[in-house]
Amino acid sequence: MDLRTRLSAALKEAMKEKRKDRLSTLRLVNAAIKDRDIALRGSEESSETGVSDAEIRGILGKMVKQRQESARAYEEGGRLELAAREIEEITVIEEFLPRRLSEEEVDKAIAASIERTGASSIRDMGRVMGELKERYTGQIDFGLVGPKVKQRLT
Repeated sequence: MDLRTRLSAALKEAMKEKRKDRLSTLRLVNAAIKDRDIALRGSEESSETGVSDAEIRGILGKMVKQRQESARAYEEGGRLELAAREIEEITVIEEFLPRRLSEEEVDKAIAASIERTGASSIRDMGRVMGELKERYTGQIDFGLVGPKVKQRLT
């Protein structure tokens, strides 16, 4: 089952069960995906089905990151109830993302990506990162992976 179908089914289930918090989060996810569909409509990249599963995972990953930053800001500001709400939204969104890779798995993925792209110097870092994003979107925190790739290529 593709990601769009899973999201739609979860949205319907949340409506039936009258789970307001979950429903509002899933509606936000759907809105973000539809916004991306609309943005792609006029471009050459568009397809009849809309954005791909990989792009949806990218959208979901971005939404998780935004909520993590918001939760951190709310905690620093003493607004614990708002921070808890953001964390609840993260939990709902992460249900649709693949599991996070462990530190060891990330190191293996970096090594494999460097080998596949034939990267040999820091100038090849963009190709390696692009390849990693294509294969592991939603599974790796790319803010942490960048320095590791750079270290391996220098």
